Amino acid sequence: MIRSLLMFLFLLLAAPCLRMLPAAERPNIVFLLSDDHRHDFLGFHPQAPDFLETPHLDQLAKEGVHLRNAFVSTSLCSPSRASILTGLYMHHHQVVDNQRPVREGVSFFPQHLQQAGYETAFVGKWHMGHDSDERRPGFDYWASFKGQGVYFNPTINVNGDRREIPGYNADVLTDLAIEWLKQRQSDQPFLLYLSFKAVHYPFQPAPRHRGRYADKKIPYPETMANTERNYRTQPRWVKARRYSIHGVDHMQTTPFDNDPVPDFDDFYRSYCETVHSLDENVGRVMAHLREQGLAEKTIVFYMGDNGFHLGEHGFYDKRDAYETSIRVPLLAWAPGRLAPGTTLEAMVQNIDIAPTLLQAAGVEPPAATRFDGASFWPLLQGKKIAWRDHLLYEYHWEWNFPATPTLLAIRTERYKYVYHYGVWDSDALFDLQTDPIERHNLIDVPALAPIAEKLRQQLFAELAESRGLDLPLRPPLGERLDQRKLPD
Repeated sequence: MIRSLLMFLFLLLAAPCLRMLPAAERPNIVFLLSDDHRHDFLGFHPQAPDFLETPHLDQLAKEGVHLRNAFVSTSLCSPSRASILTGLYMHHHQVVDNQRPVREGVSFFPQHLQQAGYETAFVGKWHMGHDSDERRPGFDYWASFKGQGVYFNPTINVNGDRREIPGYNADVLTDLAIEWLKQRQSDQPFLLYLSFKAVHYPFQPAPRHRGRYADKKIPYPETMANTERNYRTQPRWVKARRYSIHGVDHMQTTPFDNDPVPDFDDFYRSYCETVHSLDENVGRVMAHLREQGLAEKTIVFYMGDNGFHLGEHGFYDKRDAYETSIRVPLLAWAPGRLAPGTTLEAMVQNIDIAPTLLQAAGVEPPAATRFDGASFWPLLQGKKIAWRDHLLYEYHWEWNFPATPTLLAIRTERYKYVYHYGVWDSDALFDLQTDPIERHNLIDVPALAPIAEKLRQQLFAELAESRGLDLPLRPPLGERLDQRKLPD
């Protein structure tokens, strides 16, 4: 408990005291958020498929900072998006699945920017409160759609006017964002929060990119194979999940399955083509900033809302605490403020985005505002400050997708401990230094028992202190996709 208290105090005091910037000196902010874009599917990343093309994201990294160890605190669209906007863990904002809205009384960081004189715009996927496209607090301009939306000809609520806009979703959203930037008459600094649907499943690239990678050979991950080596030490639920709606063995369909998932190779290629379509639209936003002379006055962040498995452990999807699920791409670009071509190794999370952007803007939130995260803006500037040496992760079982249990995890630079709640199964301990693909669960290795116990105690102590052990029960909402195939 003392360690946890010290950790909390250091995060509270980590950022230097803010010098409130005069309005004229405050930078514009463009926050670009994608959906299900995994951390290593960037053209410049050494683990990316060799055929994947993301020239505009590559340019962002070349001219800015690549945060190589960026994570989410819950790997699911709505909870993660809520954590980005609030700076809070899921157990505080209480968006526990893709159906729930943010609870009343929770504030979003754009509200603080708005109150400080920023002109604010939200364009794209909101998704907290699945069936509503109504304007949320903190935004002067609003253009959004209900739930997941659709890839083609989306119906968008533009400041209360709902209309179907022909075209590809990412193109349409980028058009709306650029149109808003062009029509601004104010000298106020601005926040543009552009939240893409892409690359969410079912992956659909722009028609101009469909089939771009049709002839490319797919690199299967090592842990995809249904072999004794891959599952010998894994919890039982892991192998069972490969036959669920989010498993690769559910893909190999027959005429009786009525399953829209294609074979794995087509699935993988479509994902890559959709990433390419997204990258093209990132490039359009960046080109506009440069053409309009806004580059030197603007901070740009690009981030994914969660990771995504493409065969790892026999999965496609996210939710669990494996690396390919919880790691996300994160790039920061600010000419004259951040050193170009820099890689930041520190572990940062989605709960850090809100305090970071507020500090970058020189805006101090009201004294009553609390964040679970901390500002990493000084780290981006190359300053040395105290920073976390571990992070916490939480996911609560969903009635809609029951294959993944409730799990709580703690990750240090080397080890990850995962606790599984409510299932008769083993927990997990991975050595990320010797086993980065998390094939070998070391929970039953006697020599590592003290490490597992230490991490378990730390996990529960910090969650208890934060009231993160009060697991919410919610009535079922939405469709239940609980079918699974039986092993041959």
